Amino acid sequence: MSNNMAPESYPMNGGDGIYSYTKNSYLQREATNVVKAMTDDAIIKKFDVKKFSSTSENTLRIADLGCSVGPNTFIAMQNIIDVVQQKYQSQGLATHMPEFQVFFNDHASNDFNTLFTSLPPERPYFATGVPGSFYGRLFPESSLHFVHSSYALQWLSKVPEELQNKNSAAWNKGRIHYANANAPDEVAHAYTSQFTKDMTTFLDTRAKELVVGGLMVLLMPGIPNGIPRSSGLLRVTFDFLGLSLMDMANEGLISEAQVDSFNFPIYVASPKEMRQLVERNGCFVIEKMEMTCPHSRVDGPSSQEVTMHLRAGMGGVISKHFGDEIIDEVFDRFYKKHEEFSSLPESKNMEATQLFIALKRV
Repeated sequence: MSNNMAPESYPMNGGDGIYSYTKNSYLQREATNVVKAMTDDAIIKKFDVKKFSSTSENTLRIADLGCSVGPNTFIAMQNIIDVVQQKYQSQGLATHMPEFQVFFNDHASNDFNTLFTSLPPERPYFATGVPGSFYGRLFPESSLHFVHSSYALQWLSKVPEELQNKNSAAWNKGRIHYANANAPDEVAHAYTSQFTKDMTTFLDTRAKELVVGGLMVLLMPGIPNGIPRSSGLLRVTFDFLGLSLMDMANEGLISEAQVDSFNFPIYVASPKEMRQLVERNGCFVIEKMEMTCPHSRVDGPSSQEVTMHLRAGMGGVISKHFGDEIIDEVFDRFYKKHEEFSSLPESKNMEATQLFIALKRV
C-alpha cells in the first residue's frame, strides 16, 4: 500500500513562536483567499450532493493534504463545509445533511500537537490526523468525497538523485536550485523528471481514494506556460538564498562542499505540465485550471514578510543540512539582499504566480 522508499520529510517550523509557520503563513492564507471564489464555484457547479445524499452512508469525508500546523487548514476546511452545507440547503436536501469528517494529513514529523491543540472548539466536523506522505496511499479505496491541498505539492518527495552525484552532468555546484542563474539544463531536467514521477503517483493514489464524482482542489505555486524556468521571483528567491550561503562559505562559516551538495526539493510547474499529467492519468476531468496572483495587494509583500515566511517554510530544510546555528545568519543576509532588490524598478514587474486546479473524479 505504501512506497518502499519513505519520501523525505520537510516539515514547516512547528510551535507558535516568532519563527513558526503558525505565525508566518498569512501570505499563504491570503493566496487561498484570492481563489476562495473559484473553490466555491467548483463546489456549487460540480459537487453532486444529490448523488451523495442518495446513498445509505451519511458521512462526507474531506482531506487536506499537507495541512501543516494551522490556522490556514482550519479556515479552508470551514469554507468548504460552509459551501457544501449551503448547496444541500439550496437543493432542498437539508434533511439529508451529512455529518462531516475532516482528515488532516502531513508527514509524521509535522507538529500535530500544535495542530490538534489549536483546532477550533466549535467545529462542524469530526477531526482526524493522518500522518504520512501524500506521494503514496493514505486512505481506503473510494472513501473520500473532497480532497484539498494548498501550497504543498511544490515539495518533491526527494532531491533528484542525479544532483547528489559529483560525476553527473546534473551536479549543481555552487547553486541550490534549478532556477539559479547558470544552472545546467540537466539540473532542470532532473527536477522535471522527479516532479513527473511524484505527481503521477499523487494522481494515481488520489484516483483510488476519491469516490466517482468527488472533487479535488489544488493550489500550488505556478509558472505561466512558455516562461523560462530561471525567471521571475522564483529565480530571485533561490539566487538570494544561494548567494547568501556561498558568501558564508567564502567567509569560512560553512564549507563550500556543503553548499555544493545542497539543493531545495521544490518544483514549480506550469499549467501545460499539469494538464498533460492529469490527462495521462485519465481518471479526472479538469473543471478549472487557471494562473492567479497570490496576493490582493498592489505592492506585494515586504522584504521582512518574505524573509519570515521563507524561514518558517524552508528553515527546517536548511538546518537539517547545515545545522541550526547558521539559520539567523542565512536569513539576515537574505533579507538584506531582498531589501536592496525591492528598491529597484524591476522588482515591481515580477508578479508572483500561483496555479489553481479543480478536478472531478470520473
